[in-house]
Amino acid sequence: MKRRIPPNRSPELGAASPPPRRHTLFWRLFANYFLLILIPVIVACVLAQVLVVRIIEKDAERFNNVMMSRFSEQTDTELQSLKTHMINILSTSRLRSVLLTPMASSPDRQLLPELLHSLREQLQQLESDDLVDRASYYFVHEDLIIDSETYTNKSYYFSSRYPMDLNRRKKLEAELSGKKMMDFMDSSATLTASMSYPFNTAAPEVYLLVDVNPEKLQEQIHITESWVNGTAIVDDAGKLISQTGLTEQDQQALQQRIRTEGMAPQFTISDKMGLSFLTSSFDESWHYISMIDLGTLMKPVYITRLISWLFLIFFLTVGALASYYLSRRLYRPIREIREGLKPHHLSGEALRHEGDEFDVIKRYSQFIMTENKELFQMVSGMLPIVQEQFFTKILLGQYRDALSIEYYAKEIEFAYSHEAARTVLCISFHYDPPVYDGASESTKTFLLTELKDKIHQLAPGMVWICQTRPDILACIVQHDPIREDHPEYMAESVRLIFLEYSAYYKATIGIGKTVHAMEELHLSYEHAAAMLKYRGLHSMIEICTSQPNRELQQWDPFLSVQEVQRILNQYKTREYDKLLQSVFDLLEEGKRKDAAAVQMKYLLADVLNTWIRAVESERNELNVPYYSGLFERMNRCMTWDELKRCFEDIHGFLFRMPQANSRSQQFIEIVDYIHKHYDQELSIEYFAGMMNMSIGHFSRTFKEEVGEKYVEYIAKYRLMKAKQFLLETDLKMDEIAEKVGYWGRNSLIRAFRRYEGITPAKYRNIHQ
Repeated sequence: MKRRIPPNRSPELGAASPPPRRHTLFWRLFANYFLLILIPVIVACVLAQVLVVRIIEKDAERFNNVMMSRFSEQTDTELQSLKTHMINILSTSRLRSVLLTPMASSPDRQLLPELLHSLREQLQQLESDDLVDRASYYFVHEDLIIDSETYTNKSYYFSSRYPMDLNRRKKLEAELSGKKMMDFMDSSATLTASMSYPFNTAAPEVYLLVDVNPEKLQEQIHITESWVNGTAIVDDAGKLISQTGLTEQDQQALQQRIRTEGMAPQFTISDKMGLSFLTSSFDESWHYISMIDLGTLMKPVYITRLISWLFLIFFLTVGALASYYLSRRLYRPIREIREGLKPHHLSGEALRHEGDEFDVIKRYSQFIMTENKELFQMVSGMLPIVQEQFFTKILLGQYRDALSIEYYAKEIEFAYSHEAARTVLCISFHYDPPVYDGASESTKTFLLTELKDKIHQLAPGMVWICQTRPDILACIVQHDPIREDHPEYMAESVRLIFLEYSAYYKATIGIGKTVHAMEELHLSYEHAAAMLKYRGLHSMIEICTSQPNRELQQWDPFLSVQEVQRILNQYKTREYDKLLQSVFDLLEEGKRKDAAAVQMKYLLADVLNTWIRAVESERNELNVPYYSGLFERMNRCMTWDELKRCFEDIHGFLFRMPQANSRSQQFIEIVDYIHKHYDQELSIEYFAGMMNMSIGHFSRTFKEEVGEKYVEYIAKYRLMKAKQFLLETDLKMDEIAEKVGYWGRNSLIRAFRRYEGITPAKYRNIHQ
């Protein structure tokens, strides 16, 4: 015997089919929705489509007429301007003089070349017009044709200058008869305009022929609208004069339309093509035509139709869902509770359809309670991270008010004593890239977490740690105010912990001043961070106390102008060993004076920058990421030995000698000889003979290999040495000239003015 299910149970729980009234109510609600909303939506969509089609057609016709009028006026203006130009050319030309000058030998024939040259210049002026491709004079009774480049006989011109077969030539000559005032002839694919001279005669003697630039003419009639397939110019016979954008199929369709309907001067639509005709004001036998792609033109209609269907489907779906939801809401109040619980991510156990709706809701409630418990545990696990962020904001000075600190501390369940002695240890740590970069991300995270745990264990509950920057840990130590040495003791303990991880980290520990209120911790942190600059370069892990034992030397952190110039000169003379030795000397001087790391790195950064400038002056291939990496590597150095090895590697990369072939090696030896004997006479004949070359060949090859001419290289090298004597010695000008290989002070002064723009004495006064 089957168990009867009460009518208020959900069908999902195995109940019988719902009462028919629910379906009746569903259809009643949906019918009301259909009458009140869907019918007006359908009417609005239909009206929208009709109106859009009408508006698009009217706007297309209006806009097309505007565009047609615009480009036709522009084209007519250009053609009228060309006609005026041709008339002016013929009016001001010296054709009359040429025609009156005998072509045969006579005393007056000496003037003929000058007259023909003037006609060529006029044709060149005419060809400067963008619409003109070629211009020429055709003499009817003389065997002469003149264009912008030459004048010659007709046979040579039509065979070589402007190739044309015999039939085309006869056709052209047949058309060149009678009076012409810019008549157009279609010779091959070129539109040619002709004008006769003299103007008012039926038997002219000369014709001015102008080939119209087809690309310029196409550009004039081009319409950029996407719904315009192309434009064209046709004559009364339907012959295509010029077109742009029309395919062969479009041209055939256009010819068929003209043959059947003629040149109707209005906007017409047939099939999938729209045509617009406009008569030219320049030549009434010409007609401008634009062909319109109705598919593109009607694209908004198709989009509107698609949107209308989507709207109908959307409203239909919304109406069905709303009706269904309301019917269920009226008959199933418990169902609403269950639906409200569904947004929670419930497991399959909670979704079992055993029992009635109350059983399902009970299982839902138990599941939510379990989920909330897991969420509570997750939040509890995140509490240390939130507290660390709280410490970070205090140290960075974002919380400086005691009341706000107390309020936020209560929110994150952090208890602290209001009045206590606290000192901040600022730990700046650097990692060793060869070892640290090879470790996995999980290993790196584990190392840092383990490091923090060991520091916490030094004084549980009395030490708080936060990471204010990726490379800085802040350790807040709460201690007995009577023990003034407790911060130093904790710093030493932290140093011993870091020694265990010396394979990965190198650190500097700065001890801040002791404060007695939470809102003053940022002062202790700032003081501890300031102590980091007193770090030296003798130890991997160093403690900088609040009373530093190393005073910052009053050094100039930048190189002087003379030192920079010395480095550049050493690079130019390829004295690379001296560049590295100068860095070693700086390191030895800094080690002897026990210089602070920050001072030493400022100075070495200036040296490295000067090296890079010197190298890039020749290479011109600035590799910013690589050079940035060089500065980062230098800044990671923690000891004198690391700085020395770092600059050895950088020197080896920047100043590596290129692999030279045998000829290059010979020129390197010649340059070395010049560097050693620049004070002597250096004859180019001697080196050319040694290389078994001519003087010219040697000079060209020297410039290819070295980059400068032989004479200029010697002059610049001697001037470089002269500058050193001017700045580093008190020698007189005659003595300096003799030392750098010049015969006297006048020769030195002339060379100095040529390459430097000033005299040697003025150079010495400026730079000393």
